[in-house]
Amino acid sequence: MIRSILYATDLGLYAPYILQHALELTRSFNASLYVVHAVEPMGLFAESVLQTYLDEAQLKKLRSNGLSTVMASIEQRVLEGFRDEIGEALHDLDLIKAVRVVQGDPPLVILDEAQQLGVDLLVLGSHSHGTDMDIPLGRTASRLVQLAEVPVYLVPMLQHRGRGDL
Repeated sequence: MIRSILYATDLGLYAPYILQHALELTRSFNASLYVVHAVEPMGLFAESVLQTYLDEAQLKKLRSNGLSTVMASIEQRVLEGFRDEIGEALHDLDLIKAVRVVQGDPPLVILDEAQQLGVDLLVLGSHSHGTDMDIPLGRTASRLVQLAEVPVYLVPMLQHRGRGDL
């Protein structure tokens, strides 16, 4: 039985399409829907640029306060985007129990959130918006299919539709 669903979003071009699948599944199973977005950690180059311009105290403050502010801002943007996408069906927003934005490697963040929440199903796109069509699955989707302890519902990306050579 599916009582709770975790929708993992990259906030990409096809996120609204995948959201519709997650909402439909949530309605069908009368389940709770949770949303997670993983933010990749800052790279070495960005870190070195910050170290060039900020002293250690400022850098530490930025890492603690700045990151939480950025994460809260992204969470707010996600909810606003959902409101825009859902349009008239605002009652669908009530299906979403929580939106979390977490810094880390996307597959690991998603698996950790799934375990913490005890969800029964993961919903995500088969590719990120920038993935080459010749690759059957994106990196995150591939890792989740391999490592998830619950079923994974993969939504194929629209750019694959209409290709005669697939």
